[in-house]
Amino acid sequence: MNDKTILLIEDNPDDEMLTLRAFRNNNIHNEVKVAHDGQQALDYFFGEGASENAVPVVVLLDLKLPKIDGLEVLRRLRADERTMLLPVVILTSSMEEQDLISSYRVGANSYIRKPVDFSQFMEAIRQLGLYWLILNEQAPVRRGQPK
Repeated sequence: MNDKTILLIEDNPDDEMLTLRAFRNNNIHNEVKVAHDGQQALDYFFGEGASENAVPVVVLLDLKLPKIDGLEVLRRLRADERTMLLPVVILTSSMEEQDLISSYRVGANSYIRKPVDFSQFMEAIRQLGLYWLILNEQAPVRRGQPK
Protein backbone atom coordinates (compact mmCIF):
# COMPACT_ATOMS: atom_id res chain seq x y z
CA MET A 1 0.00 0.00 0.00
CA ASN A 2 2.97 2.35 -0.01
CA ASP A 3 3.45 3.27 -3.68
CA LYS A 4 0.50 5.67 -3.79
CA THR A 5 0.92 9.24 -2.56
CA ILE A 6 -1.73 10.95 -0.44
CA LEU A 7 -2.05 14.74 -0.45
CA LEU A 8 -3.30 16.10 2.87
CA ILE A 9 -4.42 19.73 2.72
CA GLU A 10 -4.68 20.80 6.35
CA ASP A 11 -3.77 24.03 8.12
CA ASN A 12 -4.18 22.85 11.73
CA PRO A 13 -0.91 21.32 12.99
CA ASP A 14 -2.75 19.21 15.59
CA ASP A 15 -5.11 17.75 12.97
CA GLU A 16 -2.17 17.13 10.65
CA MET A 17 -0.28 15.27 13.38
CA LEU A 18 -3.39 13.31 14.35
CA THR A 19 -4.04 12.28 10.74
CA LEU A 20 -0.43 11.20 10.16
CA ARG A 21 -0.49 9.26 13.44
CA ALA A 22 -3.73 7.56 12.43
CA PHE A 23 -2.15 6.51 9.12
CA ARG A 24 0.87 5.02 10.91
CA ASN A 25 -1.27 3.28 13.55
CA ASN A 26 -3.35 1.71 10.77
CA ASN A 27 -0.24 0.53 8.89
CA ILE A 28 -0.85 2.93 6.03
CA HIS A 29 2.71 3.69 5.00
CA ASN A 30 2.02 5.66 1.85
CA GLU A 31 3.93 8.85 1.30
CA VAL A 32 1.84 11.75 2.59
CA LYS A 33 2.50 15.19 1.17
CA VAL A 34 1.05 18.09 3.18
CA ALA A 35 -0.10 21.49 1.97
CA HIS A 36 -0.86 23.92 4.80
CA ASP A 37 -3.12 26.31 2.90
CA GLY A 38 -5.13 26.50 -0.27
CA GLN A 39 -2.41 28.29 -2.22
CA GLN A 40 0.17 25.61 -1.39
CA ALA A 41 -2.33 22.98 -2.54
CA LEU A 42 -2.87 24.68 -5.90
CA ASP A 43 0.87 25.20 -6.30
CA TYR A 44 1.35 21.46 -5.77
CA PHE A 45 -0.77 20.81 -8.87
CA PHE A 46 -0.29 23.90 -11.02
CA GLY A 47 2.73 25.84 -9.72
CA GLU A 48 6.32 25.85 -10.91
CA GLY A 49 7.75 22.34 -10.67
CA ALA A 50 4.30 20.77 -10.28
CA SER A 51 5.01 18.22 -12.99
CA GLU A 52 7.67 16.71 -10.71
CA ASN A 53 5.17 16.12 -7.87
CA ALA A 54 3.62 12.70 -7.48
CA VAL A 55 0.02 12.49 -8.62
CA PRO A 56 -1.84 11.62 -5.42
CA VAL A 57 -4.16 8.65 -5.33
CA VAL A 58 -6.46 10.72 -3.13
CA VAL A 59 -6.62 14.29 -1.82
CA LEU A 60 -7.81 14.86 1.75
CA LEU A 61 -9.07 18.43 1.80
CA ASP A 62 -10.01 20.57 4.78
CA LEU A 63 -12.55 23.30 4.05
CA LYS A 64 -11.44 26.08 6.37
CA LEU A 65 -8.04 26.99 4.95
CA PRO A 66 -6.04 30.22 4.92
CA LYS A 67 -5.34 32.11 1.68
CA ILE A 68 -7.72 30.06 -0.50
CA ASP A 69 -10.51 28.05 1.13
CA GLY A 70 -11.11 24.37 0.47
CA LEU A 71 -14.17 24.85 -1.72
CA GLU A 72 -12.23 27.15 -4.04
CA VAL A 73 -9.38 24.62 -4.19
CA LEU A 74 -11.92 21.97 -5.15
CA ARG A 75 -13.48 24.25 -7.80
CA ARG A 76 -10.09 24.82 -9.40
CA LEU A 77 -9.20 21.12 -9.32
CA ARG A 78 -12.49 20.26 -11.01
CA ALA A 79 -12.09 23.05 -13.59
CA ASP A 80 -8.75 21.75 -14.86
CA GLU A 81 -8.63 18.81 -17.27
CA ARG A 82 -5.53 17.41 -15.54
CA THR A 83 -7.15 17.12 -12.10
CA MET A 84 -10.88 16.99 -12.75
CA LEU A 85 -11.08 13.22 -12.09
CA LEU A 86 -8.76 13.17 -9.08
CA PRO A 87 -10.50 11.72 -5.99
CA VAL A 88 -11.05 14.46 -3.41
CA VAL A 89 -12.29 13.61 0.07
CA ILE A 90 -13.41 16.50 2.25
CA LEU A 91 -12.00 15.84 5.73
CA THR A 92 -13.35 18.55 7.98
CA SER A 93 -14.67 19.35 11.42
CA SER A 94 -17.42 21.52 9.93
CA MET A 95 -20.91 20.66 11.11
CA GLU A 96 -22.49 23.13 8.67
CA GLU A 97 -25.02 21.49 6.34
CA GLN A 98 -24.23 24.13 3.71
CA ASP A 99 -20.57 23.01 3.67
CA LEU A 100 -21.71 19.44 3.02
CA ILE A 101 -24.06 20.49 0.21
CA SER A 102 -21.54 22.89 -1.35
CA SER A 103 -18.78 20.27 -1.26
CA TYR A 104 -20.81 17.74 -3.21
CA ARG A 105 -22.15 20.40 -5.56
CA VAL A 106 -18.60 21.48 -6.45
CA GLY A 107 -17.46 17.89 -7.02
CA ALA A 108 -16.27 16.21 -3.82
CA ASN A 109 -16.10 12.43 -4.02
CA SER A 110 -16.71 11.99 -0.30
CA TYR A 111 -17.35 14.10 2.80
CA ILE A 112 -16.04 12.93 6.17
CA ARG A 113 -16.51 14.83 9.41
CA LYS A 114 -13.48 14.45 11.65
CA PRO A 115 -14.63 12.52 14.69
CA VAL A 116 -13.66 14.18 17.98
CA ASP A 117 -12.96 10.83 19.65
CA PHE A 118 -9.48 9.50 18.76
CA SER A 119 -10.55 5.86 18.41
CA GLN A 120 -13.38 6.89 16.06
CA PHE A 121 -10.92 9.02 14.09
CA MET A 122 -8.56 6.03 13.86
CA GLU A 123 -11.38 3.88 12.51
CA ALA A 124 -12.39 6.54 9.99
CA ILE A 125 -8.81 6.74 8.68
CA ARG A 126 -8.57 2.92 8.55
CA GLN A 127 -11.73 2.73 6.42
CA LEU A 128 -10.62 5.67 4.28
CA GLY A 129 -7.30 3.92 3.60
CA LEU A 130 -8.99 0.61 2.83
CA TYR A 131 -11.37 2.16 0.34
CA TRP A 132 -9.29 4.83 -1.43
CA LEU A 133 -5.92 3.06 -1.39
CA ILE A 134 -6.93 -0.57 -1.99
CA LEU A 135 -10.48 -1.00 -3.27
CA ASN A 136 -11.04 2.08 -5.42
CA GLU A 137 -9.96 2.06 -9.08
CA GLN A 138 -8.61 5.50 -9.89
CA ALA A 139 -9.25 7.23 -13.21
CA PRO A 140 -6.08 8.17 -15.11
CA VAL A 141 -4.79 11.64 -14.28
CA ARG A 142 -2.89 13.56 -16.94
CA ARG A 143 0.27 15.58 -16.54
CA GLY A 144 1.32 18.61 -18.51
CA GLN A 145 -0.52 21.56 -19.96
CA PRO A 146 -4.32 21.56 -20.13
CA LYS A 147 -5.92 21.42 -23.56
